[in-house]
Amino acid sequence: MTAPTPHIDVRAPRFAAALTSVVLAVALLTGSGWLVAAQALVFAVGAFVGLRPSPYGLLFRTLVAPRLGPVREREPEAPPRFAQLVGLLFTVVGATGYLLGVPLLGAVATGLALVAALLNAATGFCLGCEFYLSLRRVLPRTA
Repeated sequence: MTAPTPHIDVRAPRFAAALTSVVLAVALLTGSGWLVAAQALVFAVGAFVGLRPSPYGLLFRTLVAPRLGPVREREPEAPPRFAQLVGLLFTVVGATGYLLGVPLLGAVATGLALVAALLNAATGFCLGCEFYLSLRRVLPRTA
């Protein structure tokens, strides 16, 4: 028997994507590898520890959710956590590019992460989540 899959408020990832968009846009405008690295750390917590204890998850739960009213819809946490892992990979490459003096690499990787975050924030469409679901369909399941 497997443990139940944790579920999260569907509004939380969109809020996190909006904050991520702001951070990554500022990082692109300033060329700050340290700011991209800070976002990478946020992604790492979301991917490896969970979305609820992540910095943006805590902000959502304490400052935003109480003003929105009760949760009406939940979703499995696994796809957005996978999306955090994808974001982590792009921001690690972006931060590395900026910090090692390869600003084009930093800008391209950060820009791609920004596009994904903006898409999620503006429309609710999560590229990383869709990639996760596609992988689940094509990879064999283990017992």
